[in-house]
Amino acid sequence: MKAYGTLDVTKITDPKSIVPIEIPNPTPTEHDLLVRVKAVSVNPVDTKVRNARDGLTNGARIVGYDASGIVEAVGEKVTLFKPGDAVYYAGAIQRKGTNAELHLVDERIVAAKPKHLDFLTAAGMPLTSITAYEALFERLPFSAEHPEQNKGKRLLIINGAGGVGSIAIQLAKWAGIHVTATASRPETVAWVKELGADEVINHRHAFKDEFEALPFDSVDAILCLNNTKGHWQNMEDVIKPQGHICSIVEIGAGINLDLLKPKSITFSWEFMFTRPKFETDDMIEQHKLLEKVAVLLDNGVIKPTVKKKLTPLNAENLRQAHELVESGKMIGKIVIGEN
Repeated sequence: MKAYGTLDVTKITDPKSIVPIEIPNPTPTEHDLLVRVKAVSVNPVDTKVRNARDGLTNGARIVGYDASGIVEAVGEKVTLFKPGDAVYYAGAIQRKGTNAELHLVDERIVAAKPKHLDFLTAAGMPLTSITAYEALFERLPFSAEHPEQNKGKRLLIINGAGGVGSIAIQLAKWAGIHVTATASRPETVAWVKELGADEVINHRHAFKDEFEALPFDSVDAILCLNNTKGHWQNMEDVIKPQGHICSIVEIGAGINLDLLKPKSITFSWEFMFTRPKFETDDMIEQHKLLEKVAVLLDNGVIKPTVKKKLTPLNAENLRQAHELVESGKMIGKIVIGEN
């Protein structure tokens, strides 16, 4: 079958950065679904893994962590799906990616594709939806099942216009949470307001200064989706005592964790690949989560966050999508494939 992989780490503008390759057709076993991929999305994790030096000695690296498609075959332990089912999912970081004609994925992290979305639009939703949902309702102290518990609670989302931010704003508002989002360009400010943000501040300025224009000076929780290290002091400045911070962005060295001690702040990570990577006992929660998101999408409670579509799925369009994501100017999601 045809797939699209990286043979050597190079700039995305180099045609060799992502190339078509031929690999054997995979065979599903146990809980695996064999999916004929109709569309994929490109996320920041795709570019990070593509640029990693390790692992290339074993052949081509095939990335891709969002997909929609049709189930072609199933493993012997599969109970949730059958051939012919239309599905969407985000895959597992330790397995070959979705940038291929056929892809293996564990059924426990897959859900039926939203009925009212085409394959292209559906492919842009899984990874960001899982990340946002887990961050809000499993890492941060908000409830999806009991929104009355969220009444009066305030959340700050750093980088509201990105892929995760675009769905996090909507999920938070659905759950009755007051949302302040950050954005710095006229088009991103307009986008986060369209998604439902109650206020918008500029993340290029000191947060405590931006909050002077707001009717409150602190928030109960922060979801950091960009530059954790760079916003460390900003977050401490506006988080309430005994508040919660969750980030999806690596810190690196040089962070003073003691800064959070006087306020007894809880800090946590969200990494949506944790469940499939370690095959946790609650791995099937991602299946259930994506089912809930599909209902919200089909009922119009939340809207798709796809802003750009490229067709067909080929190396050239994948390189274009990676370049756009690496630019840091992406609004919402970009998808590649067919309807």
